[in-house]
Amino acid sequence: MERTLVLLKPDALQRGLIGRIITRFEEKGLKIIGLKMMKMPPALAKEHYAHLTSKPFYPGLEQFMTHNPIVAMCVEGVEAVEATRSIVGATNARKAGAGTIRGDFSMSTSRNVIHASDSLETAKKEVARFFREGELFAYPSVLNGYFYAEDELE
Repeated sequence: MERTLVLLKPDALQRGLIGRIITRFEEKGLKIIGLKMMKMPPALAKEHYAHLTSKPFYPGLEQFMTHNPIVAMCVEGVEAVEATRSIVGATNARKAGAGTIRGDFSMSTSRNVIHASDSLETAKKEVARFFREGELFAYPSVLNGYFYAEDELE
């Protein structure tokens, strides 16, 4: 089972989309193993967006991500990173397909309601960045047999 990070950005919270977005992950069959609302400190934003800090738009991104709360979520499932990226849609929401979270709820590249780890390696780092020991919960899901064939769970 893979784990990946999902951040519901301040625009998702302000627009009342949190429940609708979480439902999509649950309906897909991804198991939520960590969930919390938090205000992202500027230092955490700098660490999380380190690859963007030299870009001219970064100060606005940091202000946007730190001004209001976000919801951090860790989901688990077979090929969870790829499945999550498929649910989320393209970063440029104007190009995201209908039926994806960004395609349905956004028209922007920066105000695109959600972040999802882009690889398993990145997911491991990002999950550790947002969740401490004891904040992720391993528990059996009675629904696994309805979402996966037995050989997929081995």
